[in-house]
Amino acid sequence: MPLRSEAWYGGQDRNSYIHRAWMRRGAPNDAFAGRPQVAIANTASDLTPCNSHLNEVADSVRQGVWDAGGVPLNLPVVSLGETNVRPTAMLWRNMAAMATEEMLRANPIDGVVLLGGCDKTIPSLLMAAASVDLPAVVVPGGPMLTGTFRGTPLGCGTDVWRLSEEVRAGTLSAEAFLESEASMIRSRGHCNTMGTASTMGLLAEALGTTLPGTSGTPAADSRLLARAHETGRLVVDMIAAERRPSEVLTAGSFRNAIVALAALGGSTNAVVHLLAIAGRLGVPLSLDDFDRIGADVPLLVDLQPAGRFLMEDLHRAGGLHAVLGQVVDLLDQDAITVTGRPLASHLGDAPIWDPEVIHTRGAPLRPDAGIAVLRGNLAPNGAIIKPAAASAHLLTHRGRAVVFDSVEDLHARVDDPDLDVDADSVLVLRGCGPRGYPGMPEVANLPLPRKLLRAGVRDMVRVCDGRMSGTAYGTVVLHVAPEAAAGGPLAKVRTGDRITLDVPGRSLTVDLPDAELAAREPAPAMTEALARPRRGWEQLYVNTVTGADTGADLDFLVGASGHAVARESH
Repeated sequence: MPLRSEAWYGGQDRNSYIHRAWMRRGAPNDAFAGRPQVAIANTASDLTPCNSHLNEVADSVRQGVWDAGGVPLNLPVVSLGETNVRPTAMLWRNMAAMATEEMLRANPIDGVVLLGGCDKTIPSLLMAAASVDLPAVVVPGGPMLTGTFRGTPLGCGTDVWRLSEEVRAGTLSAEAFLESEASMIRSRGHCNTMGTASTMGLLAEALGTTLPGTSGTPAADSRLLARAHETGRLVVDMIAAERRPSEVLTAGSFRNAIVALAALGGSTNAVVHLLAIAGRLGVPLSLDDFDRIGADVPLLVDLQPAGRFLMEDLHRAGGLHAVLGQVVDLLDQDAITVTGRPLASHLGDAPIWDPEVIHTRGAPLRPDAGIAVLRGNLAPNGAIIKPAAASAHLLTHRGRAVVFDSVEDLHARVDDPDLDVDADSVLVLRGCGPRGYPGMPEVANLPLPRKLLRAGVRDMVRVCDGRMSGTAYGTVVLHVAPEAAAGGPLAKVRTGDRITLDVPGRSLTVDLPDAELAAREPAPAMTEALARPRRGWEQLYVNTVTGADTGADLDFLVGASGHAVARESH
């Protein structure tokens, strides 16, 4: 098969002349003579601090591509910094995916290396690659090294939530809290907990889209650059073999990712990202598949927020391969990786070097660690909870609802000494779904009322149609669908209603007769949320975004479009 790029560079006519002449810029004379053109989709940005080192990673990829006979081409793409972007990075995930897809399709490239790290960057890159279906391979940017404060390791995100709650409880001074800030980020790289960034980097490998053995390598570790170099060589081989995302990302690959998600104790955000990636390929994947495949998978990794250790510990203890080696029988044995070989064939003996960090199958941290999918009259289309990060005594609970109509309403009232709330109450936050916020922010792990914190309460049942950070913890029901602003029953709940959570029974209900619930009007704030003026991307997003239960993608982007471009530019 001729290279795709030859449609631009091959021939002797005026248009091929233009394409070659403008791209020479010091390139060797044979740069366009049948050599594969490889884009390096690079999310490096100073405003995405977790990805700021990716230019160095890109240099190693470039060397590998040249070594293998290809021509590397740096392609900066939309980068989303989770900690900085307002109102929420999730609002822009689909835009980043769409923009990257269009640039891959529009340019004379034969394959692509995807460089991501921070939460939304790897999902958006994989969504784009799945849509355009050119040979593609991921290099995850890797986690940062472990920082310490007063002799104690700090988990990015997780310890922010923990320490800030201790300040509100009065058990930690504001001065000590601010002092810890300088110790939190020790090196380049993304969060060092099993948050969304770490989870998606590891799941990229479980899906088969990275060079096996790469994910989880710390950003500051020189071995990451060596793997990036190898990846540059690999992508040239993939182009020759025409090994595309549609061949790698199969139903079996998503099964492997769900098994890995459970065994790792990974972020709940992986659910919405995996659903979106599968949707781009037309691979059948539903919310219920996460429960069906992952429910009985044991939790093997003792990492924050569900455990004690951090990503640097996971790497030294044996990494992803050591984890998957314990559950290899649960994996799809035929699902291949970017090497063309099945994932299972790359695991080998996969020894565990520290059984405190990675537990064996026979001695798991929990026997059943997967994401639980809940349904009921509060969540007809489903909601999820991460039992590994929840309090066991709250997994079956009935309590009186205390309802907040927005994040602003929550902040205004949650610490009011007169708020009618106790430890058995169920805190409800709504208006935080894809359409209602818009963008589905990470606010579902809402702070506990100060008066209860000072009384020693450290967890309560919380229910929300938004997301929570993968670094967060607690008994939090999230991704409630349909969302309140889209007409979901959550919009009709009132303070004082009784809500029942039954995780073993997989249900979430409000104790009201069906007729009464149906007759209620939604809270005015929920309809008002969709009525406010918008423009640009936000307007397009609100008009076309799907629910959390199907990946919160834009409805017109579901399904791949391929890489064909019908018309010349001149």
